[in-house]
Amino acid sequence: WTEFTPQVAEPTFASAIQIGDPVSVDRAVVALKATDGIVEEATEEELMNAMSFADRTGMFACPHTGVALAALFKLRDQRIIGPNDRTVVVSTAHGLKFSQSKIDYHDSKIEDMACKYANPPVSVKADFGAVMDVLKKRLKGKL
Repeated sequence: WTEFTPQVAEPTFASAIQIGDPVSVDRAVVALKATDGIVEEATEEELMNAMSFADRTGMFACPHTGVALAALFKLRDQRIIGPNDRTVVVSTAHGLKFSQSKIDYHDSKIEDMACKYANPPVSVKADFGAVMDVLKKRLKGKL
């Protein structure tokens, strides 16, 4: 890599990093070179899948964290990050700020996206017994 060319940023679920011509590009390049850093990209589907995969652990990740996690998973698959390497992903936002994209993902309503880790919502009557019936059915054999 020898030169930066500004881009027109495409729309993305990770809106806060939708920057085609960042003002801090020079500082980013210095940091990458000083640390022998790596740049990786994530597709919209990769970031949404990574975000939703993380949610299964109890997180409620934002799409920006999904980008970082997708890059981490890709670098692990490529063995650039080894199985015993220590890594840190910093999440600076909460998934509640992006609730509509999360709902659309889990309802599998995002066009041309498989939504691999979708966890569809279940509608239940506002009644304790109805909720318990659904829980018993969904958790059968898992307790």
